[in-house]
Amino acid sequence: MQVSKVGVVGSGVMGHGIAMSLARSGFTVVMYDIKDEFLAKGMEAISSGRFGLKGMVERGKMTGDEMNSILSRISTTTEMGALSGCNLIIEAAPEDRKIKGEIFSKLDGICPESTLFASNTSGIMISDLASFTKRGDRFVGMHWFNPPQVMKLVEIVRGPETSGETLETIVSISTRMGKTPITVNDGPGFFTTRFINSWLMEAYRLLEYGVAGIREIDEMSRLAFGFPMGPFELSDLIGLDTMLHVAEYMFEETKEPAYAPPTVLKKLVLSGYLGKKAGSKGGWYDFYGIEVKK
Repeated sequence: MQVSKVGVVGSGVMGHGIAMSLARSGFTVVMYDIKDEFLAKGMEAISSGRFGLKGMVERGKMTGDEMNSILSRISTTTEMGALSGCNLIIEAAPEDRKIKGEIFSKLDGICPESTLFASNTSGIMISDLASFTKRGDRFVGMHWFNPPQVMKLVEIVRGPETSGETLETIVSISTRMGKTPITVNDGPGFFTTRFINSWLMEAYRLLEYGVAGIREIDEMSRLAFGFPMGPFELSDLIGLDTMLHVAEYMFEETKEPAYAPPTVLKKLVLSGYLGKKAGSKGGWYDFYGIEVKK
């Protein structure tokens, strides 16, 4: 299927990163969010953020004309109806089944039958989200990683009704953007989230049990296993509220104790420590008063 115009639902860390990646690869992008101020922040991040286009120009990785061309391919809107002309919609809304379900239900009534839907969910089953629509064959998981502009992997999740054509189209788009698409089958957490959730929850429990401290666990994870970040550093980047949502969903779906969120995680989230995101009091290191090594 030919895809030239892509709608991105959400302009946060994942949404604006996905929109930027698409526009850099020549796609026309319509980025939707519920408030103009959210969209303005997203566009500012695309232009001037840590992984923004201006930095690439300054480092000689693209010209100013190329940057302007990329920016010209991205439009923003608070009207969901503006997404009706897109061949593909990539949803990057908060990791909440109800929120995502309502979005897809509305989009299903707005978009033509031929429009493909992809969810950037990190763990909610694709069969569950597709049930909010009448296009299970044109519904797929497209799990990106943070930051989307940089990370190579895109985990493509095939739902029980996802057609071969839909899968082939999404794989082709991912490859065109310079990503490495790897296809997995549907299930709670797919592969990557199920794997990492086990690691993170166990790290929280080991802290809770007093086996080792936050700094020590992070440093051992880097030195022993070669991970670029330890579990607490990574959690702060992902967002502790997101980790709590994912863990609760994983446990509810599987009833596996290993996936259950420890009390210490709930305590931080309820106290407003959500990691590195707007409105947060901080993350693990801040809550425990531990100085971050420079």
